Amino acid sequence: MEFTFNSFLRSTTATTTTALVVFFILLLMIKKRRQWRSSSPVVVKRILTGTMGWPIIGETLDFISCGYTDRPQSFMDKRRIRYGKVFKSHLFGSPTIVSTDAEVSRIVLQSDANSFVPSYPKSLTELMGESSILRINGSLHRRIHGLIGSFFKSSYLKAQVTSDMRKLVLQAMAAWKEDRPVYIQDETKHIAFQVLVKALIGLDPGEYMEFLRIQFQHFIAGLMSLPVKLPGTQLHRSLQAKKKMVKLVLKIIADKRRHGVPVSYDPKDVADVLLNDKDSVPLLITLAIKYLSDCPKALHQLKEENLELKRRKKDLGGVMCWDDYLSLPFTQNVITETLRLGNIIMGVIRKAMKDVEVKGYLIPKGWCVLTHFRSVHLDDNHHEFPHQFNPWRWQVIKHATSATVNY
Repeated sequence: MEFTFNSFLRSTTATTTTALVVFFILLLMIKKRRQWRSSSPVVVKRILTGTMGWPIIGETLDFISCGYTDRPQSFMDKRRIRYGKVFKSHLFGSPTIVSTDAEVSRIVLQSDANSFVPSYPKSLTELMGESSILRINGSLHRRIHGLIGSFFKSSYLKAQVTSDMRKLVLQAMAAWKEDRPVYIQDETKHIAFQVLVKALIGLDPGEYMEFLRIQFQHFIAGLMSLPVKLPGTQLHRSLQAKKKMVKLVLKIIADKRRHGVPVSYDPKDVADVLLNDKDSVPLLITLAIKYLSDCPKALHQLKEENLELKRRKKDLGGVMCWDDYLSLPFTQNVITETLRLGNIIMGVIRKAMKDVEVKGYLIPKGWCVLTHFRSVHLDDNHHEFPHQFNPWRWQVIKHATSATVNY
């Protein structure tokens, strides 16, 4: 019995000693960890939550269908409430991180090509082609953008566009009838398309112009379609429309050169610029008219500002030019507010070229990031009463840094 008791005593003493040593080591580790935390900040990875949807198609159908309802923001709102401002999904055939956070989106968009490159839905890249301006990156992308920008910034082109726009608007209004409805978006599409084609290839209204316009509408119908190009699908119809457009543009430019008309641009570049126009200007004009119709005070101030400038130009014996329109501060505020509220471009997609950490979120290599502008523009943390058309808000925050949340 004594042997058993002594053995038990020695065993208990050893166990107690071991426990004290372990406890002492743990105290040292905790103290060291606290010291390390105080001197070296720790970045804790945030866990991305969300759902990948159905196999292959993911959540693409839900995302597209919401855009055709009276609540296009419902797809994002539902997931933002459930998963937070940054969540994972599967859209347009790729695993995707969706950002409705202004800071995350800004970091992604300002990153260089080593981290993120432009990416687009497969249906769009199928339509635009491998050598499209949408597909190139880096210095070549900047160079081509610069060339296109220089072309559209030329003083001659600005004067031509302003004159053509004024003439076509007056022609359209002269044809309106009191007893017939006017479909603003159709009218603005027609006018904007004619101005663009005239600026690019010098084509006047006529049979060719009408043919290009019809084919263009068939073309853009497939930009956000399912990436299936079997006969009878929307993507296949859009590809056929593109071929017809490019063929006619090449013919028009070849005819001009054959008759000695100087053409300083490449036919392919002309087709590329034409196909990259996605009806954004007509939609912007239509929304501006709608918002102004619902806000008589803004409409009155806009009219007074434009009429005052017109009176001054008339006294000087001139007509309003491109720079005159840019000098109208309230008119520019109306345009900016229409862009914010209307969200003509709902967002852009970037593809991660390597594992990238943004604001604690780890974005895996090969995944896409959808920076969703609409969610930022309609966030009441950035704009007071965000669903309200209020062009005067830009007079207040014009010089504030918070205005940079608008892309």
